[in-house]
Amino acid sequence: MKHFAIAFVLVIIVTVLVILGLSALDLVPQLASAEGEFVDQMFDVQIYIIAFIFSLIVVLMLYSVVVFRRKPGDTSDGPHITGNTSLEITWTLIPLAVVIGIGIWGAGHLYEITASEPDEMVVEVTGFQFGWRFDYPEHGVSSSELYLPRGRQILFKITSTDVIHSFWVPEFRIKQDAVPGRWTELRVTPTEVGDYRIRCAELCGYAHTTMYAPVVVVEPDEFEAWLTGQAVERPPSEDLSPAELGAQLVEEQGCLSCHSLDGSELVGPTWLGIFGAERQMEDGSTLVADEQYLRASILEPQSQVVAGYPNIMPAAYSFLSDEELDGIVEYIKTLSE
Repeated sequence: MKHFAIAFVLVIIVTVLVILGLSALDLVPQLASAEGEFVDQMFDVQIYIIAFIFSLIVVLMLYSVVVFRRKPGDTSDGPHITGNTSLEITWTLIPLAVVIGIGIWGAGHLYEITASEPDEMVVEVTGFQFGWRFDYPEHGVSSSELYLPRGRQILFKITSTDVIHSFWVPEFRIKQDAVPGRWTELRVTPTEVGDYRIRCAELCGYAHTTMYAPVVVVEPDEFEAWLTGQAVERPPSEDLSPAELGAQLVEEQGCLSCHSLDGSELVGPTWLGIFGAERQMEDGSTLVADEQYLRASILEPQSQVVAGYPNIMPAAYSFLSDEELDGIVEYIKTLSE
């Protein structure tokens, strides 16, 4: 019993030290959503359990090595132990009860996290290789930046145009997959004003690690002012020249996450000076980047891959109308003038 008492005290001491050490590391970023509060609670409980299990194993192992080591000159055999049924049942039932309890606890709060509020605002999120687009259907606004009002529940309706992505803002804690051909849902209530960043949490291709988008949480009055400004900045398409329509579309469709306008190297070729230039293809042929080439690059990107760049652009833009395609081509042409 003396050994059990000493080992128990040591386990408690080491457990506390491990918890304090892990807490000092700031393992998670700032919490910025109401739904994330419960996630942090569960994370803390699991850290406590892990710290205890780690201490129990390490302390008992080291204590046994030191206290019960063979004494000098002792060549006798150790005691023959066949097992302890009571101990085995105990160390099976206790972890089982803990896991079931955490599961029931989490399932109960999952309903609260996913429940809707009467004044929730819908934001449609579209993921694509390798960027994000955000549509506010109630306001007729599209943006490559996610603006959100503090204190209001947001219903994210999430989809993808190509492969599976995962919508995740670490400060919001919760995440949801973006699946081609269907809409998934995620509800978040931002609680802290600030600048954050969306990360894709699903390996989705060559430039997965660059699939970011800014998230800006502001006060409700600032959000309304932003919506008003977006409506002013984006006049109806019939009031735009073809090049202006194209400039609007390339921003909304996330083209600039892969193609630069200033000559810098991104995942795809830069658009600066591309129109009319000769392009070396992956198969060794040479093409002139005329209007036909640009349209084919958008609609059938696999048919003409530029040498030195990965063949990763999805053939996902057949939904664009002829007017919209012409607009994008005209905009690209302005970058060569």
